[in-house]
Amino acid sequence: MDLRIFTEPQQGASYDTLLTVAKATEDLGFDAFFRSDHYLKMGDVDGLPGPTDAWITLAGLARETRRIRLGTLMTAATFRLPGVLAIQVAQVDAMSGGRVELGLGAGWFEAEHTAYGIPFPRQKFSRLQEQLEIVTGLWATEPGKTFSYDGAHYRLTDSPALPKPAQARVPVLVGGMGAKRTPALAARFADEFNVPFVSVEDSERQFGRVRAAAEEHGRAADDLIYSNALVACVGRNDAEVARRAAAIGREVDELKENGLAGSPAEVVDKIGRYAEAGSSRIYLQILDLHDLDHLELISSQVQSRLG
Repeated sequence: MDLRIFTEPQQGASYDTLLTVAKATEDLGFDAFFRSDHYLKMGDVDGLPGPTDAWITLAGLARETRRIRLGTLMTAATFRLPGVLAIQVAQVDAMSGGRVELGLGAGWFEAEHTAYGIPFPRQKFSRLQEQLEIVTGLWATEPGKTFSYDGAHYRLTDSPALPKPAQARVPVLVGGMGAKRTPALAARFADEFNVPFVSVEDSERQFGRVRAAAEEHGRAADDLIYSNALVACVGRNDAEVARRAAAIGREVDELKENGLAGSPAEVVDKIGRYAEAGSSRIYLQILDLHDLDHLELISSQVQSRLG
């Protein structure tokens, strides 16, 4: 089971804070550092000092880390034109020496669009599909050849399809709980399928849909990695769990029901249940980015027991 650190900087984090967490992620042996792609806080937090851009952040981290994978859960297709996104991701991949992964989603948070003057289209899913077709098509175009695309939302004519990523193939993540269109999209484009913040039972059900869609598309179901994103709240004892839950404004019982909360042994046991459902990778949503002792505890007492 791979453990990755997943942050939500729109809730309040500077680049320096993210850099500190990314370096701890690397030093403590975690597989990757991922971040959300949002421009507006959610819930009852002040969000200070304000949002950081996902791909500018990852560009900086690409130069200041050496081993960990870097990526997004999920880049919003509404934020960037697909040709521009392909350039950005390819450049950051080169800056990292080939350690970038692209999670791409349709975008859903209307308030952040209106807050920053970003159009919020009605037809988001079809735009996401076209973005995936364009980004992967640009990267797959052979050097010296051009890429053109004529879609309902985007048109590209004779693009040189440059630059290329450092990796032969940048891993693409697709996710969500849609019953039909989402599995079909994953079957076409995804190297990894992620389900965020759902139960073991719902995960197993959705993984089954994606596995079936992959086989219908002519792919082996095991060609994809299946993963979960879950909030983490781990403590050496009940008091420490309660303190960490209070720090992020959550209740312990709710976190144990819907996330990975409790003692290291409890969390290892629950991760095992997700593994039985088909997951081989967990993105640990870390909401208190100043509690580096939390990461150390997870590394030494949870990750060390997973093999």
